[in-house]
Amino acid sequence: MMLKTEVKEDKTIFKQIFEDHWNAFKYGNPQYDIDQYNIPVNKMLNCASAASGYREYTCFNCGHYRQVCFSCKSTFCLSCSLGYVDNVISQVSQSLHAGVTYRHLVLTVPEQLRPLFFKSRHDGKFLSDFMKQGYECLEESVGVLRKQDLKIGCIVVVHTHGRSGTYNPHLHIIMTDGGISLKTEKWVDLGYMEYHVIRRKWQYKLSGWIKSIFGYKVKSLIDKLWKKYTKGFVMHVSKGDVPESGRGLAKYLAKYVASPPISVKRILDYDGQNVKYWYMDHETKSKKVETVPVFTFIGRMVQHIMVKSFQRIRYYGLQATKTFQKWKSIVQEGIRKIGEIVKDTYQIIASKTYRERYKKTSLIDPFICSECGSEMELSKIWHPKYGVIYDLLDESPLVEETKTTLKESIDKIVQNIQFSFPLLV
Repeated sequence: MMLKTEVKEDKTIFKQIFEDHWNAFKYGNPQYDIDQYNIPVNKMLNCASAASGYREYTCFNCGHYRQVCFSCKSTFCLSCSLGYVDNVISQVSQSLHAGVTYRHLVLTVPEQLRPLFFKSRHDGKFLSDFMKQGYECLEESVGVLRKQDLKIGCIVVVHTHGRSGTYNPHLHIIMTDGGISLKTEKWVDLGYMEYHVIRRKWQYKLSGWIKSIFGYKVKSLIDKLWKKYTKGFVMHVSKGDVPESGRGLAKYLAKYVASPPISVKRILDYDGQNVKYWYMDHETKSKKVETVPVFTFIGRMVQHIMVKSFQRIRYYGLQATKTFQKWKSIVQEGIRKIGEIVKDTYQIIASKTYRERYKKTSLIDPFICSECGSEMELSKIWHPKYGVIYDLLDESPLVEETKTTLKESIDKIVQNIQFSFPLLV
């Protein structure tokens, strides 16, 4: 399959690559022939096909009908990424404190340690502990810088892919630009931060954690890293581009947690044997084009699929889900005590439905009959596991009221089946 030069974006190209070579790739790389990879890849391949299930809408004015196939809800599917981002934005927008500004930091892993992370990519606990190390690093650093114990809030996202698709684990962290004093319960602004303190603390935390897991095997490596990175491990700080509003901040973070290893627009060419794509080079700050064998491309993509049910976004401290309401009142009271106004209450953004997203992208309402303009009604639902779970035209003796109630209940269930995008791979 050849992608013409003038075609900027072929939405089927990613799926086509896997349809052509996934089975052969697994045969040559049997370590990937496990559920962790097979399930999301197969979901992606069956996405938006009748085999994955569908809802049927019928116009009872003229008889025209429309079949809407279920989406796969996998973070590995490029087609589902828009809906997934909407869900992330909705979730994050509900977890922000009114009146609080946030900072964005990236904690990286030296390339010498990345092979250890790659070998542990099937271990969900390993990655969970990695995320926790990032939060603890920042809270301890803030305590050192402000010379008091502060409870801060962090939203932590783990990323494993670099810009070229190679394995490059790192943490994106949105942290509150201040914290609650555990002694006085007053809000303390962070103000100017000496980031070299965080770099050294991150080096200390990450090195100690790695040694606690791998023991003497990595002692000499850790010692060499201490000598090489005399100023601490690399940390990136966004300079002034973190949005202050809730909607902007939620979208800002969503692009990190929801983005797949590559976007369709970055794939330039696929000739059946090689894939050509581009990425922004971190060092040169310019576009770099790379052509790799198709097996290399597939390997670079699937190596970032995490274990089932792994949560790629987590909340700590003032942002912790279980204690959010408790800290919410304390944070706002702490801000008032220092004379600041609690403003800019963040808007809770509802995730969009299929109908809303379709209308936004095509300017066409998918459930208005294209033949006569009447509203179409849900008439049938078919699930690959359960078969027909709803049929409005079924002639079994159901009273109309019961059938209507059933329709409403099924609608709610299928809304979760089809359009919910949980933060899992």
